[in-house]
Amino acid sequence: MSGDPNGRPIGWDEVEQLFSGFRFTAFRLETLQTYDAQHESEPFRQFLALGEAEITEELTGWGAELQAGIAAGRRYDRVHVVTEPLTDYVRFECAWGYPHNVTAGENIRILPVRDGDWPDGLPHLDFWLFDSHRLLWMNYAEDSSLVSTELVDDPEWVVAANVWRDHAMQRSIPFAEYENRFDSFARSH
Repeated sequence: MSGDPNGRPIGWDEVEQLFSGFRFTAFRLETLQTYDAQHESEPFRQFLALGEAEITEELTGWGAELQAGIAAGRRYDRVHVVTEPLTDYVRFECAWGYPHNVTAGENIRILPVRDGDWPDGLPHLDFWLFDSHRLLWMNYAEDSSLVSTELVDDPEWVVAANVWRDHAMQRSIPFAEYENRFDSFARSH
């Protein structure tokens, strides 16, 4: 397997259909140390200035979606490979978004590595994997903004994503355990 997965570009409506249409599991691998998401710009600014941020409508909406999905028997897993020391953005996620999502029922796990290291067998790629067979590739620009999403049907890439998921889940630790290493601003004790 080499190169890009050569998926079919899809718009946000189709992405939302993947979230509403999966039956059992949704898995997210995050590998960036910064994400430039418009809906997080103001809370991120607040966090940097004040050490805290208001809960947004988008975060509350995701929490409600998680709770409804879990009530319907679905499972949501996420592993974020984070380099230490943490970037300001990852500190923000650990202090603001992740606790809210964990409370809503998402199983968030962290795979910490020292800056300059990377876990063997895991790509520097972001994706969602639905029901172990629907692979949504997330393409980001150099500035960490989302450029495009692709639905990948190539069986070789789907199998690889399952292996990466299993690898990441096995080597990571629960977010609750990870956050105990830090103060409320996600700074090391």
